[in-house]
Amino acid sequence: MSHPSDHVLRSKENAPTRKLETSAAVLNLQKKNLLLGMKPTSENMAPAGKPFPGSSGTVIRNATAAMRPPNKLGPGASTSAAPSAESKFPKPLMPPVKKATSEFVAPAPPIKKPEVVTKQKHPASGSASSIESSAPVASNSGTSADKEKSKTDTQPQKPKKTWELNNFDIGRLLGRGKFGNVYLAREKESQFVVALKVLFKRQIGESNVEHQVRREIEIQSHLRHPHILRLYAYFHDDVRIYLILEYAPQGTLFNALQAQPLKRFDERQSATYIQALCSALLYLHERDIIHRDIKPENLLLGHKGVLKIADFGWSVHEPNSMRMTLCGTVDYLPPEMVQGKPHTKNVDLWSLGVLCFELLVGHAPFFSTNYDETYKKILKVEYKLPEHISKAAAHLISKLLVLNPQHRLPLDQVMVHPWIAAHTQ
Repeated sequence: MSHPSDHVLRSKENAPTRKLETSAAVLNLQKKNLLLGMKPTSENMAPAGKPFPGSSGTVIRNATAAMRPPNKLGPGASTSAAPSAESKFPKPLMPPVKKATSEFVAPAPPIKKPEVVTKQKHPASGSASSIESSAPVASNSGTSADKEKSKTDTQPQKPKKTWELNNFDIGRLLGRGKFGNVYLAREKESQFVVALKVLFKRQIGESNVEHQVRREIEIQSHLRHPHILRLYAYFHDDVRIYLILEYAPQGTLFNALQAQPLKRFDERQSATYIQALCSALLYLHERDIIHRDIKPENLLLGHKGVLKIADFGWSVHEPNSMRMTLCGTVDYLPPEMVQGKPHTKNVDLWSLGVLCFELLVGHAPFFSTNYDETYKKILKVEYKLPEHISKAAAHLISKLLVLNPQHRLPLDQVMVHPWIAAHTQ
């Protein structure tokens, strides 16, 4: 009778266990550790009940189980059935390595790429299902933002409005200037009423003020304030330059002053105009713009009599330097200009004081029959107030008409002066 061969393949269920052998190996290992003085501590043991970093949620109960080979062969694993040495004997516990390995380092947060949601019919049921793809979007598809951008780039841009004289119906003459005239005009398409300022290039060139005109347009076109006249746009032809300006129906402040019975305003009306002008000058000075030509002729009255600064022909943008140009009207020249000294935005404070005097009295404080006499009065700050001027108004004028520019009352303090506050509430 033949004996069964020892090489018969047995099923996994009937395989003999190696429990006793493994237990003996663990006991030998512990004895060895005791002899070497390397007791296993909690730092050397894998934490019980916590997933191993990088695993898919498998909980490791003890150190022995951590070294157990997987039951299933993964992709790329060895297909050999022979057990390895690691599967027979557990590895000895080693002190933890302080230097982190790659599997313990937290990965950098991935860069989120735009996801495209596409509708696709299920091959079996034929119903529409939402399929999310986190793969990089192909360049030919693009995100919705990219599509909108490409759509905008491909579309022809709307051309800028180009103005010409044929766009307007020209009305009556509103005023005359050194280099041209101002006309009432109406834009044909919108029926919007404007003031059209016409400047002659030949006269500008003969006077060498091309830079001044260019500066006036550049400054006024960027200003947005209720007490500053708007410059909407400009255009030109071979002969003229046209400025499309806001229309002020009540004309200049000078004409309104002359129309008064005594050729002067009362204190309430004067304080209202000074406060409005002070607000506009604050706006200009905050933007380093000096007007340098404040006078009733350059101030217009819009709807409901709102004061507006109109002419910026002598204005300048000077953030860091002082000016030397002698400019403006003689009666309104500050002492530093008369003396030929450098000047700053404080010249507008002097002009504000002169205007306040003229609105209350009816003429400028240093008015004289000749220029030399006017200059002398300005340098001496020599003026005389009539008796009907209140003490509060006289105090404000005295704080603005000061020889030293640095000692003039600042605009923010003018706004809260008792005389202004009493008449503008």
